Amino acid sequence: MADSPRDIPQAERRRLTDSEPAAPADSRGEISGRDVIAYLRRHPDFLDRHPEALRALGAPSREFGAGVFDFQHFQIERLRRELARLAGEQRSLVAAGRFTLASQGRVHKAVLAVLAAGSFEQLLQTVTTDLAVLLDVDVVTIGVESAAPAARLAVHGIRLLKAGAIDALLGPERGALLRADTPGEAALFGGAAGLVRSAALLRLGFGRGAPLGVLCIGTRRPDRFQPGQGTELLAFLARVIGITIMQWLTPRG
Repeated sequence: MADSPRDIPQAERRRLTDSEPAAPADSRGEISGRDVIAYLRRHPDFLDRHPEALRALGAPSREFGAGVFDFQHFQIERLRRELARLAGEQRSLVAAGRFTLASQGRVHKAVLAVLAAGSFEQLLQTVTTDLAVLLDVDVVTIGVESAAPAARLAVHGIRLLKAGAIDALLGPERGALLRADTPGEAALFGGAAGLVRSAALLRLGFGRGAPLGVLCIGTRRPDRFQPGQGTELLAFLARVIGITIMQWLTPRG
């Protein structure tokens, strides 16, 4: 007489169940629930290796009759939504941290290139040509207020502006202005203005009695610079450029 199912030890029943052939898939080739259960029994650490699978499962609900609600089910669903929100915030923080670290490395390389210039001409060439590559942007120019803005400079990337133009652009007390999804101005970027879709404009100081200047950084990416972003790194770069230009313009005794 064959043993009844209740006479077989639990471990042996599990072994026999796992060894049973899986139920054939239906005509559409879908996996049955029995296949899933058999797979999980063979791989009990599946959820440890793939915790994201839990987010695809719905919390079980229980029927208590008309007018009775399962608050445990609602609580589980709320916790799952909160977990998804926190995971999204964590991904955003990690991405922001990586972007900040990459930006810091670019600015440090730009500062070293500015400090390494061996002449005033090489300094201007570095700022208006090399910094675009080092900062991963499309164009970098320097705007300088002049009493004769119609005059032309032979130096590429130097833009002459009317007196008072920088305060009108940035504001009297502001040191930086970030623009998103805004066309570039020819007065600031010259012939490259058509490429610019977002820009960072940073005040340059060349010493007492010297005209005001502005460092103009433009890129074709409309979301590269946005109001509200931190400007500490770019302000540091502008400060270094202003001090270095002032030192080259100060007569050496």
